[in-house]
Amino acid sequence: MHSADAIHPEWQQLALDDVPSALPGAEPGLNAMRVRVLDPERTLVTASDDGTWVWGFYLLPEDGGTRLLSRNTIKTGSSLGAKIGMALMSPGSWVMERKMLLGIKDRAEKLAREPVTA
Repeated sequence: MHSADAIHPEWQQLALDDVPSALPGAEPGLNAMRVRVLDPERTLVTASDDGTWVWGFYLLPEDGGTRLLSRNTIKTGSSLGAKIGMALMSPGSWVMERKMLLGIKDRAEKLAREPVTA
């Protein structure tokens, strides 16, 4: 999967209950992540249809700049296997999410440095 290096106007019309997808035109799968909270340029929260996973992105003004926060809540079963599975998955998830956030930061800073054209 590749990240976009430019703003795509056709991707800017997100609405509540939409299912953001990495594959344009793809049908939402079972237990899709749907937009549940949308405050443009401030907050985007998606949640799985079964409510077990909530993922939010929040833009916060900070020291003349902007801070992007990403928060996840994942409900797992109470079995020992579920707890072990989450313990094994968490470090890898942290690494991937950090890489994603650093990539967003790099692209946002690059776009901010580019001259505005009318």
